Amino acid sequence: MSGALAATVAAPPTPQKLDELMMAMDVVDTIRHRELLVERELEQGSRDEALRDRLREIYKGQGIEVPDRVIDDGIKALKDSRFVYTPPKPGLNVTLATLWVHRSRIVARVFSVVLALMLVWGGYYFGIERPRLVAAEDSRIELSETLPKSLDTAYAAVLRDAKVDDARTQAAQILADGKAALARGEADSARRAVASLGALETKLVQTYDLMVVSSPDEDSGVFRIPSTNEGARNYYLIVEAIGADGRVLPMDIVSEEDSRTYKLKSWGVRVSEAVFEAVKRDKMDDGIIENRLVGHKLRGELQVRYVMPVMGGTITSW
Repeated sequence: MSGALAATVAAPPTPQKLDELMMAMDVVDTIRHRELLVERELEQGSRDEALRDRLREIYKGQGIEVPDRVIDDGIKALKDSRFVYTPPKPGLNVTLATLWVHRSRIVARVFSVVLALMLVWGGYYFGIERPRLVAAEDSRIELSETLPKSLDTAYAAVLRDAKVDDARTQAAQILADGKAALARGEADSARRAVASLGALETKLVQTYDLMVVSSPDEDSGVFRIPSTNEGARNYYLIVEAIGADGRVLPMDIVSEEDSRTYKLKSWGVRVSEAVFEAVKRDKMDDGIIENRLVGHKLRGELQVRYVMPVMGGTITSW
């Protein structure tokens, strides 16, 4: 019984040696790289022997002795696609394995994308968004704190120095306009109100004497012939404001001829013909005007206190 069983059981195949297996793989590789050889010999099963001979010649030409069993094994392996790589079917496992194999490159790309996004966001935030937020906050603080305080401070300074009701009335109106502008969120208008109060304060604290210009090379008076009445004349004394330190002060003067404001060191004040002639005689007497004083500007007041009769109009060129 045991003998029969032993007869029917095939003996296990002898394991191939590594060098023979490698040689068989080389045979397959040689056949594959000799496409013409494969086409002419391998596809014709009756010509296997011719293929063997050709392979022997190839290896012999390379100085390699290859046993027939190795050549036969290589031919059979090629026919059986034993050494042909068959890629796995697409699926989750394949996708995950591919991602793992290429993880370094994927991580580098993801990092590059994240870095680029961070740079774009940083450029937008620090170049556009943050300046906008800072400007909005500065505007809020200016409208809610800085400008209201500036208005109140400037108004208080005017009230402190004002000695005439006209100055107080002007200051109150400017303050009201400034606060209305703040309520509307109009910072520019509120700033102008602060500037106007400052200009009013500057005018209040000014002190000077209004004097007739008396230099020999300068006109001390001129006259105009009105275009509407060529038979009449308008007379003007040329004056300047002399400060407490003796310097000439530039003043903002509105011309009655074009209603424009000019900053000047000398201008014409309209007077009667009698006053004009009196000053003219004074200068012609000895070249010096003895009575040069036209008026005083006192601290806390807005208008000049005239000591010489004037008619109110002014000119800025002659």
